[in-house]
Amino acid sequence: MLHPLKKRAAVLMSISTAVVAAALASPVTAAPAASAADASAQAAALTWTGCATSRYPTLQCASLKVPLDHDRPEGRQISLALTRVPHTAATSQGPLLVNPGGPGGSGRGLAGFVASALPKEVAAQYDVIGFDPRGVGKSEPALDCGAGHFAAVRPDSVPRDAATERANLDRVRSFAESCRTRHADVLPYIGTVSAARDIEVLRGALGAERISYFGYSYGTYLGAVYAKLHPTRVHRLVLDSVVDPGGVWYEDNLAQDQAFDARHKAFLAWVAKYDASYGLGTDRAVVERRWYEMRDALRKAPAGGKVGPSELEDTFMPGGYYNGYWPNLAAAFKAYVVDKDPKPLVAAYQRFGAVEPSAGNAYSVYTAVQCRDSAWPKDWNVWRSDMWRTHAKAPFMTWNNAWYNAPCAFWPEAPLEAPDVTNAELPPALLLQATEDAATPFGGVLSMRDKLKGSALVVEEGGGNHGISLAGNKCLDEKVSAYLKSGAATDATCPAQPAPTPAAATRAVPASAGGAALHGLLGYRG
Repeated sequence: MLHPLKKRAAVLMSISTAVVAAALASPVTAAPAASAADASAQAAALTWTGCATSRYPTLQCASLKVPLDHDRPEGRQISLALTRVPHTAATSQGPLLVNPGGPGGSGRGLAGFVASALPKEVAAQYDVIGFDPRGVGKSEPALDCGAGHFAAVRPDSVPRDAATERANLDRVRSFAESCRTRHADVLPYIGTVSAARDIEVLRGALGAERISYFGYSYGTYLGAVYAKLHPTRVHRLVLDSVVDPGGVWYEDNLAQDQAFDARHKAFLAWVAKYDASYGLGTDRAVVERRWYEMRDALRKAPAGGKVGPSELEDTFMPGGYYNGYWPNLAAAFKAYVVDKDPKPLVAAYQRFGAVEPSAGNAYSVYTAVQCRDSAWPKDWNVWRSDMWRTHAKAPFMTWNNAWYNAPCAFWPEAPLEAPDVTNAELPPALLLQATEDAATPFGGVLSMRDKLKGSALVVEEGGGNHGISLAGNKCLDEKVSAYLKSGAATDATCPAQPAPTPAAATRAVPASAGGAALHGLLGYRG
């Protein structure tokens, strides 16, 4: 669903053994609070050392041991990599854990960003803590199910014939089998509930009675699951671009397909608005036809031997997450169609679509979490029927997204039951959502608000980006800051930031678009 695979620190689930599985078969209930003695013992084991950067001169790093299986705490231990920007105020509100989503996103880089993006008087009150969840990044062991899964040129994502479908099925079966071969010992324990239980160990290690949590995208679901397990341990809870907890994960992906198609159409309408710059037509339907003609041409002759139809979708999908990329994508579109020059399209693929070696870790964790967290259809005929039906309404990325998640049809571990995160024991939570968000469609935040009793919803009216706070919208950022200071929150509406304007193709992100730094951390598919 919230894919974390692309070129940056990617940022848009198992559970232990029989006891946890049994707990998840029925609604998850709050876990008992750890004793003060337990917290003190854990705190003594956590050692912070300086790992400053030029941008974040007070950044510190640490490593935390947690049980692989939380129901066997004396058994095998794994480690989580942590970062921290310490509080500087005389009075602290305690730790603020931050998570960029995914699943599979590395959170170590987010601590410095959040601490610097918040107003100084707010950041000063918190120890801002970033962490790589189990299996991710610098945490050990780190999952990697094998290189080359996204090597260009892949089969066309749209299986118009049996041979193309078989080629795609062979790819995803092979990936699932590689995960089993390489990581059979840890796959049963890579999941949202296990990650949430890790957070409780971290709270104890920090010596904190309560923690605050700030999560984007999939991080909103992780935060909600932690809050369900430990409601009395939550001080503040900020959830930005909210997952629908009722659709985890197969149904959420189908909803996402339609929302991304609508967002792609918004991009094409923007291109039509600036026909003077791009020359692709003044009507959205005309521009859309030319985009799909480009896709057809790439099926016959991939650009630069690298960009076929599937890679084209990968390249343009980030525009559904952040409209700051639209000028660059539109320039590449124009160059290929109008100027008959494929080089800018290949460059855009390298920037937005191509996979770095480290992304294999992010995708491996993404798959392990989503496939284990909840049930997926095991009968491929169900997938085929659902995808063709959705593709008829939303052709932009339905099949691309299906193949991204299709290892779950062949996953070696049996799925668990997603917990019900309904919670009436929390302090008020703050939820933030753009109305046109593609990665987490708006209905999801309404579902989450209903489940988190007393929560407040701040809506970015007309906004379409995924990850909206600390991204340049002054109205939204003021709401977050006020909440972190006082804990008080009420429903509110903020206007969206202006859409970007055309910029030179050499500029990666136009000055008119806010949030470039945040979206670099959140990643393109997560």
